[in-house]
Amino acid sequence: MEPTKAAATVGSTGAARRPQAAGQPRAAHRSGAARSANPKRQILLIKTAVWIIGLTPPIWLTAGLFRRTLGINPVETIILVEGRWTLVFLIATMAVTPIRRLSKWNRVVQLRRLLGLFAFFHACVHFLSYFGIDQLFQLQYILEDVLERRYITAGFSALVLMIPLAVTSTKGWIRRLGKRWQKLHRLSYVAASLGVLHFYWKVKADTFWPLVAAVTLAGLFAVRYAYRKRGPKRTARAREAAPPKRTARA
Repeated sequence: MEPTKAAATVGSTGAARRPQAAGQPRAAHRSGAARSANPKRQILLIKTAVWIIGLTPPIWLTAGLFRRTLGINPVETIILVEGRWTLVFLIATMAVTPIRRLSKWNRVVQLRRLLGLFAFFHACVHFLSYFGIDQLFQLQYILEDVLERRYITAGFSALVLMIPLAVTSTKGWIRRLGKRWQKLHRLSYVAASLGVLHFYWKVKADTFWPLVAAVTLAGLFAVRYAYRKRGPKRTARAREAAPPKRTARA
C-alpha cells in the first residue's frame, strides 16, 4: 500500500506542476505583449495631446470673439495667433526627423503627418481670417497686397506650397508617387523658411520670436544636413568592412 501511495503522491504533484510549467510561457508572452503595446500607447497619448493643443487656439479665439476679450482689434489678434501656431506646427513637423535620428526613436515618425496637417489647418484659418474677416473677400485688394507687401507675398507663397504637401500626405499618394514623394515634400523646407520670413517682416519692431523661430529652424536644417553628409561615409565604410565576395571556381 505504501508504494502505491507514494506513486499516487508523485503523480498528483507532477500533474499539479504541469499546468504551472505550461502557464509560464503564457505569462511571458503576456508580459512581452504588454511591453510591445506600451509604445503604441505612448504614440496614442502624444497624438491626443497634439489634437488638444491643435484645437485649443481656434476654440479660445472663437470664445474670445463672442466674449469680446480679444482686445481693440480682434481680427488682428486672430490673424496673429493663428499665424504663430502655423509656424509652431511647421517647425514641429520639421523637427520629427532630427528627433528620430538623435534619439533613435523611430515611432516619432508617426506624428509627422498629424503635425503637418495641423500646420496646414492653422495656415488656412490664418489666411481665411485675413481674406474673409479683414478684407471681406475683396479679391482685388488681396491681389494688390500680395504683389505690393512683401510679408504677404512670403506668407501667401508658403500657403500655396503647403497645399500639395497636405493633399499628398495620405498613404495612397505615398504609394503612387514613390520616390517622388520625398522630393515633393522637401518643399516643406521652403514653406517653413517663407513662414519665418513672413513672421519677421510682419512684426517689424518686435523681432524676438521671429528670430527664435529662425534660429530653431536653422538648427533643424543643420542636423538634417549633417546626417545627410554622414550617409555616404557610412555606406563607404560598410562596403569596406564587408567581406570580399567569393568567386565561383570553374
